[in-house]
Amino acid sequence: MNMQPPLASAPVMSERRTALIGALMVAIGPVSMALFTPAMPGIVHAFGTTEAAVKMTMSLYFGGFAFAQLVCGPLSDAFGRRPVTIAFMAIYLAGSIFALLSPTIELLITARFLQGIGAAVGVAVSRALVRDLFTHERSARIMNLIGIILAIGPAFAPTLGGFTMELFGWHAIFLLMVTMGIAIVLVTIFAMRETVMRDTSLLRPVQIVRSYGSLFKNPYFMLSSLTIAGTSGALYAQATMLPFIMMERVGLTPTEFGVGMLIQSLSYLFGSLVLRAFLGRFGAFRMVPIGLVFVGVASLATALILRLMEPSFMDVMGPVGLYAFGIAFVTPAMSTAAMAPFPQNAGAASAMMGFLQMGFGLLGGTCAALIGDPAIAMATIVPVMGLTAILSWTFWQRLPEPALLAKHRH
Repeated sequence: MNMQPPLASAPVMSERRTALIGALMVAIGPVSMALFTPAMPGIVHAFGTTEAAVKMTMSLYFGGFAFAQLVCGPLSDAFGRRPVTIAFMAIYLAGSIFALLSPTIELLITARFLQGIGAAVGVAVSRALVRDLFTHERSARIMNLIGIILAIGPAFAPTLGGFTMELFGWHAIFLLMVTMGIAIVLVTIFAMRETVMRDTSLLRPVQIVRSYGSLFKNPYFMLSSLTIAGTSGALYAQATMLPFIMMERVGLTPTEFGVGMLIQSLSYLFGSLVLRAFLGRFGAFRMVPIGLVFVGVASLATALILRLMEPSFMDVMGPVGLYAFGIAFVTPAMSTAAMAPFPQNAGAASAMMGFLQMGFGLLGGTCAALIGDPAIAMATIVPVMGLTAILSWTFWQRLPEPALLAKHRH
């Protein structure tokens, strides 16, 4: 039987250690994306290819990331969090090396797909680790701390990617990713503790279908996850549009674009810090609607400004920062809500939540490619995702609290 430590006993890892490891693992996905974005226009010229082909390196990364979570989540429930993390990070390292050595855009696209598959383990396992050990407000507090730490990596990744691109060329960006992959493997071996018992019966096809079926049929889980997908998913989707808007329409260099992206990550960091200051007084769940107000305002501003005005730096990045600020209020509580009713298959629950989140990013990126004009695409896709999040939360907060949550609360 797949067991988690009793809530009343001392967990095998402290809140701080869980948050630090969780943040490092979650960061591998967005950092690998953010490091790469400043290089996208340059890679178009380096390979003598098209924007659409280079955007495919991001879309396939999203695809690998999204679908692989559905595999690594149940695998981590069955074999344990540590061995599955190491196995998938090996895939990530292989993809990074192939990307470094790619002579054609087709091979680079394939390498990015492998990177996405490997990086998927970070999101799936990190949230499962938190659910294995903690629940309710303690879980939300850890998710918030993960958000604070996580904001630092993606905050500086575009800047680092831009400097690296201009000084050493796009190949050097993948050397940075190789280093990150090795670091996570070492942390997994020497710092992470196993939190579940090996139970291969969870890999029976009937059991996997039943596990995912129970998630799909649970409105509490689905609406919580769609709230996250509509907020965080928008950041992943706009990553396929912002480089071309900011560098080709606004006229920024790769380094300037990287520095400019600090607005997004530092806004998320500031929002996470503000949320942490109010957690003790109000609790995480009461802060969600405040975050959604910022998401709604940013969505409306994006829809209007990019349609009515020629893009400028603040016209684009102002709403982007506001949206990111709002996300920081939403993610901790809604992640906790989605995971809490599923202690026995936390890996699968985390995987499905991540699949929906990255799936929204993939869908948004694909729609952007079909629309063509990146400004019009962003003015359409981001507001639709923001509206999805707001409507999902509106219906979610009307649902009764699951009995398991009420038991742990009281």
